[in-house]
Parts: sequence; structure tokens; C-alpha cells
Amino acid sequence: MEQEEKLNKPVVGEFKGNPILTLNPDERYPFSFGLSKARLILAHLDDIRAFVEQYSKGKG
Repeated sequence: MEQEEKLNKPVVGEFKGNPILTLNPDERYPFSFGLSKARLILAHLDDIRAFVEQYSKGKG
């Protein structure tokens, strides 16, 4: 099974009155972030994609 198939659907929630997005909410270590980090991720999406491609080579 590929990594993408194992992921749970993201959930929108709230932390201290601010919206947050939680990736893999049903896993042991979910990943949550707010609007500022979401904007930062979007601004650097190509860099993140290149990083994953570079360091994922040869790994199952």
C-alpha cells in the first residue's frame, strides 16, 4: 500500500480561537498547523516537493 493511501482525511479544528488543520488526525502523531504555517507551506511547496523527491529515492 502506498503512503498516500494510508493517510486519513484532514480535519479542520480550532486552537485558542484560531483555525487549524490537522493531517493524519487518527494516527499516533497527527500534524497540526494554522494559517501562518499553511501560507508558508504553500509558498514553498515546490521546495518541499523537491526535498521529498531528492531524499525519497531508493526508499520504499
